[in-house]
Amino acid sequence: MKLWPLLCTCARALVRNPMRALLTVLGIVIGIAAVVAIMEIGNGSSKQISQQLTTLGADVVNVFGASVNTAGVSSGRGGRASLYAADADAITEHCQETVIAASPVVRTNDQVIVGNQNWSPNTIVGGNEHYLTIEGWEVEHGMAFTREHVRDSARVCLIGSTIAKNLFEDKDPVGEEIRIKDVIFTVIGVLGSKGADMGGNDKDDCLILPWSSIRTRLKGSSASATISKAGAANSSVGVSATDTFSTSAVSFYPGSDLQPYDNAPHPLRTVTVDGLIVQVRDSSNTTPAMDAMTTVLRAQHGLEPGELDDFEMRDRAQFANMVSSTSQTMSTLLVSVAMISLVVGGVGIMNIMMVSVTERTKEIGLRMAVGARPCDIMWQFLLEAVLLCITGGILGIATGRAISEIVAAQTGLPVESSPSAMLLAVTVSAAIGIIFGWYPAYKGSKLDPIDALHHE
Repeated sequence: MKLWPLLCTCARALVRNPMRALLTVLGIVIGIAAVVAIMEIGNGSSKQISQQLTTLGADVVNVFGASVNTAGVSSGRGGRASLYAADADAITEHCQETVIAASPVVRTNDQVIVGNQNWSPNTIVGGNEHYLTIEGWEVEHGMAFTREHVRDSARVCLIGSTIAKNLFEDKDPVGEEIRIKDVIFTVIGVLGSKGADMGGNDKDDCLILPWSSIRTRLKGSSASATISKAGAANSSVGVSATDTFSTSAVSFYPGSDLQPYDNAPHPLRTVTVDGLIVQVRDSSNTTPAMDAMTTVLRAQHGLEPGELDDFEMRDRAQFANMVSSTSQTMSTLLVSVAMISLVVGGVGIMNIMMVSVTERTKEIGLRMAVGARPCDIMWQFLLEAVLLCITGGILGIATGRAISEIVAAQTGLPVESSPSAMLLAVTVSAAIGIIFGWYPAYKGSKLDPIDALHHE
């Protein structure tokens, strides 16, 4: 028999028992729908996670001070004040092949006051002119602070959209003044919104200043007065004697006739920072960059061979890879569970096809008696199984798409259409029809025509 007449014969055989055919493909429909829905929801979630990891900074390496052990008690990461602003400059200068930029990081926790309103931001952090680029921030309105602002410990700041909304409402914040402790800062820019991070914290509830402004104006004289190792002597902050630090118009660092130079309220002192952030060129392999940074920092801190590092590094890409791997593992697990239902549906098709061969034994004998070959009988039943599975696959794809859209509408989860999942679904359904339909078709092709005709 030719293919088209054979397909027509298979279709007529299935239409004769529509309810049985529908129940037969139900397992395939459920399995394919589950696979399509899971892959579409999984792809959308993976894309959202990738976007969040991009804002997190997968190409960023954090550098902290090492821990300090006192009487058997560890201070934990960052317990040692061993990092300096000059370290960021040294890394940028000497690691140009592997590093794009570096910035000191200084943090504080204070209230922000505007008029009769106050606000406690989640984050008040300071960096240099590269900080915004490294952390992936964009200035939506206004301007970013510059190298000159950092050098002069300028009283300028950038605010997140949450602070802008709660403290200024519909008013343009740029050019307005805010107070932190007794220091007035001018808002020079509003940051673009980032939303919540993976921990649910509002990333837009932040205030970003020049690191030197936080260190000298908000944290007071927390500079390091003594240096045990050579190398950080260039890390200093200049402060002008004519610069007013507080709202009372009283100079925070009063001048002195004993100063050896003009226009300086105190000698320059080495300033420690809370940490460093470094943007590397290759986020997929940060090891060369971290090795180069280690060499530079050891030289900066005057560490001799054999001495332990007085700093620690953490690669954010490690966390990003862990989250991505966990997401992929969960998606694979769910797809594997959905595949089990496909196997169950295949067993159901085999069972129904065995029943069909038994019911149509006389038909098989009659076809053989008028000249049908065993391969014709085998092809007929095999095509019936494949046709059932492909029909179930098409219905499953439509059902899966509907499920994913309903889930997206009801829960807000992101959904991304997956043509590869649909192609996989059709391929798998056809394969199931061939695998589970082969034995019933083979059994039907081996019937003896005389016995088949006498079958009751």
